[in-house]
Amino acid sequence: MATVWYALVALMLATYVILDGFDLGAGALHLIAARSDEERRAVLHAIGPVWDGNEVWLLAAGGTLFYAFPLLYASSFSGFYLPLNMVLWLLIFRAIGIEFRQHISESVWRDFFDGVFSIASILLIILFGAAFGNVIRGVPLAADHTFFVPLWTNFLPGANPGALDWYTLLAAILAVCALSMHGALYLIMKTEGALNARLRRIVRPLFAAVALLTLAALPASVAVRPSLLDNYRAGPTGWIIPVAVIAGLAGAFVFTRNGNERNAFLSSCLYLLAMLSGAAFALYPVLLPASGDPANNVTIANAAAGPSSLSIGLIWWSIGMAIAVAYFVIVYSMFRGKVSVASTTHM
Repeated sequence: MATVWYALVALMLATYVILDGFDLGAGALHLIAARSDEERRAVLHAIGPVWDGNEVWLLAAGGTLFYAFPLLYASSFSGFYLPLNMVLWLLIFRAIGIEFRQHISESVWRDFFDGVFSIASILLIILFGAAFGNVIRGVPLAADHTFFVPLWTNFLPGANPGALDWYTLLAAILAVCALSMHGALYLIMKTEGALNARLRRIVRPLFAAVALLTLAALPASVAVRPSLLDNYRAGPTGWIIPVAVIAGLAGAFVFTRNGNERNAFLSSCLYLLAMLSGAAFALYPVLLPASGDPANNVTIANAAAGPSSLSIGLIWWSIGMAIAVAYFVIVYSMFRGKVSVASTTHM
């Protein structure tokens, strides 16, 4: 049952990255791709009906983590308290940037809130990417599973690393490029005209950057945590994941060149899903690895709630997820199709 919940938490986090990832990527490109006020309104209209709903998956994943693996939840907050508060504030500022803009008529304030929205989106991606790198690399867990991570030390992974080192920075840069590509492909699918053409030009170098950084991430990850390949060596099943990563990247590139915008975006979704699945598969059964003594690892064995709680919770989780999925299907169906720059109202 603990393994089932491990897979469910990983799936919910991947769903959050895929869904909120495209509007974070749209925010990262907001000031670069959209040149006029009309184009910026088109970007906001493209994500406007769904961006706040997408963030619910982060809350749902956090709640599920608290229920299924309370020790991991407690350990994470003990060491990542400051980054988690930074994430909270950036989510608030991002919402302010989106919502306040529609009530402002002066161009200087519209530009200000456009900047707030874009900068908050970029910083959120950087924080999420660096946090993901910390989880892969490991943190200095003590025997009681608490830890403290300074912002940086000597920028080298080791037994007592900082939150930022060369590996976590690599993860952050990869996250910025990957989610910017993801957001660009979503906006290409939702926009037309000059904005669409400009996004197509922007996404081309992003393909190359994501491919190169993905290629560099594998040996870098193995260098900081050699045990990541253990599950892959145990059997051939896991090797479908790197195939899916390659297929997702190749599909996004080919479908964009062919003008198949929907399949290009879906290929980007496959790439993100495969990357996150690969990390979850490599770490299992570890939830949070220790950078020092492996005996201090937080695993599904020492972090999971009781078996009866997990079994009963699965029933309620299934009901809640069925309602959530139905809601998202309805919302995305209602707002499918292109957003016209000429027809957007003041926002």
